[in-house]
Amino acid sequence: MTVEEKLYSDIPPTKLRNKEEKFKPAKTSRFWLWVASMFFFNMLQNRFYAFRYKGEENYYEGGENVPTILFAPHCNWWDGIVFYNITHRIFHKEIRLMVEELNRFPLLRRGGAYSVNKKSPQSAMKALQYSVDVVGDIRNMLCIFPQGIIRPPHFRPFEFQTGLTYIAQNAVKRYGKVNLIPVAIDYCFLRDNRPEVIVKFGERIELSNAKIDRKEYTHLLEQALTKVCDEQDYEISHGEISDYKILFKQHLKWYRRIEQRLKSIDLPPVSGV
Repeated sequence: MTVEEKLYSDIPPTKLRNKEEKFKPAKTSRFWLWVASMFFFNMLQNRFYAFRYKGEENYYEGGENVPTILFAPHCNWWDGIVFYNITHRIFHKEIRLMVEELNRFPLLRRGGAYSVNKKSPQSAMKALQYSVDVVGDIRNMLCIFPQGIIRPPHFRPFEFQTGLTYIAQNAVKRYGKVNLIPVAIDYCFLRDNRPEVIVKFGERIELSNAKIDRKEYTHLLEQALTKVCDEQDYEISHGEISDYKILFKQHLKWYRRIEQRLKSIDLPPVSGV
């Protein structure tokens, strides 16, 4: 009998493996960004029928010259790929994404990832301080999964670690202001035989005062993410997606085109004998 592996753990992978991993910053170049952009976009197109999004105006209304942090729940392997396409194809920025166990995927540094080792607070602090450094460069967009570990889809309640607030607070001290935008990401089947990526950007949260209680502010961010995710759940469950923009949408497969043709045929009524 096959034994199912444990899908979710409350312990971060770097603590489980108990390995010393040196901090590694992002190492991008124009060539590798082009490669990553094509590769990650093709990955989505090969697996999903469509990519829909809404609420991107919340970012633009906050000013493109203000350091911005996107934060979202983390439920599966695709989340980082989706974030990459959000930053590059919707906002036209370079992504900066904190990735645990980056040593296992070193090429991700070329796309904008940097490492975090949660084995000890001292090791994790290097990644947090680097996050403060890179968010000030407006060519970048910092993306964070503040839960710190992968949780099941639609997991509630959201419980953040305080790293996101630490980054925001110190960014304000250095740059004067920072915008935080909660992002709901869902993967679901609608009317096609392939799933779709559904992204909704929540209301922008502007932080300009560094004198905040870190725990209280973290709770505020938890509530903001809960709000946008609940709104998206309602929209999907009620089929209210007509106002979502489309990043890409696939052509129907041949058998789906035949199905659509058959549905459009008006069959004559069957007369009784």
